Amino acid sequence: MSKMKLTIIGAGSGYSPEILEGLASHKATLPVEEIMLMDINPERLEIMYHFSKRYAAFHGLDVTINRTTDLEEAVKNKEIILTQIRVGGNQARVNDEKIPLKYGIIGQETTGPGGFMKALRTLPAMLKIAKAVEKHSPNAWIINYTNPTGIVAEAVNKYTKAKFIGLCAGGMRPRTWVEQALGIPYQQVKYDFIGLNHMNFAYNIKVNGRALTDEEFDKVAEVHATIDPALIKKLRMLPSQYCQYYFHKQRKYNELKKQEQTRGETILELEAEIFKAFSREDQVEKPELLKKRGGGGYSEIALQAIHSIYNDQDMWIVANVQNRGTLSFLPNDATIETACLLNKSGIKPLQIDDIPDTVRGLISSVKNYESLTVEAAVSENRDRALLALLAHPFIGDYDLAQPLLNELLEANKAWLGSGFYQTQRV
Repeated sequence: MSKMKLTIIGAGSGYSPEILEGLASHKATLPVEEIMLMDINPERLEIMYHFSKRYAAFHGLDVTINRTTDLEEAVKNKEIILTQIRVGGNQARVNDEKIPLKYGIIGQETTGPGGFMKALRTLPAMLKIAKAVEKHSPNAWIINYTNPTGIVAEAVNKYTKAKFIGLCAGGMRPRTWVEQALGIPYQQVKYDFIGLNHMNFAYNIKVNGRALTDEEFDKVAEVHATIDPALIKKLRMLPSQYCQYYFHKQRKYNELKKQEQTRGETILELEAEIFKAFSREDQVEKPELLKKRGGGGYSEIALQAIHSIYNDQDMWIVANVQNRGTLSFLPNDATIETACLLNKSGIKPLQIDDIPDTVRGLISSVKNYESLTVEAAVSENRDRALLALLAHPFIGDYDLAQPLLNELLEANKAWLGSGFYQTQRV
């Protein structure tokens, strides 16, 4: 079997070393011939290029590492394209977090108005990447963990024919909760999984085919760090950690409002030190500061997915895919996050027979907002953007949505198309 050629788009990210680490640990089963690093920030790209070469040499990873700022060169003749971009960088994230707080709304990177603005900035770039892959490497797989990954997946699936998998570490987290609570190896744990990225629920949890007892489930509920265990026990489902922003909305707003810094501001400060470490000529391991950065864990899932595709081995995985009838209350072309079967032939959502009615309304509401956001981003239509923002469960008030949108768009002029700044009708 021939060796792979793999590209990392957004390689200037501090997350890139996780991918190198994974490739080094899987080199026996994932032979890679070339890693192409691509980023639009030449300075960061150069730092990560030289660090990557040092890391590969130190860990015995026999691979050619190249770099480019050109998208076509990056994707041509590749088998795997990993995407991890952040349009506007963490400064844009800070705006996403701080502006909504002024209006009494949660400011968060991927949820609510913050996630909405991240989508408007990100979708045009991701569609450009997907279309380039479609043209220059039509058989390649795009494995994405650019946020908001569910909205990104919906746009790419609707507007391109690229082979695409949207991943998030959160989909596999219920396995680790079971392991933590019950001491059962996570590989033995499977479950039904419904919802959207950062708005999802695991239920019918089984260990080697055996359903958890009520007592076991209650123990798992107690280790969920962000949502009241009493609610989890009533739901009989394990919600995404991000559901805290829906189920404890006022509490989370109060917590965010009291913080001296937003998460984005903290990361901006950390990144300066992290990239100083990457720049040192004697740095051959991931800097310890990366542990403070947080947000990792994606690379191991990505590497498992690549292993499944390359070796044509069936893999149970939670991913963002088109609905295709899995959730009867959502359109077939809507993207959902659900348990899937992955192999070289593709990725397919697994059938779900008993869909709890307790969370259908919330999932439907957020999905409607997501689909409207995709339309707004693609059309650069300000009125459509207003309706998308208004549809989010955090908003629901025109008198709030209008000034909030105006300020968000003004803060993002550098990263959005001109259409958003013209008077339009839906």
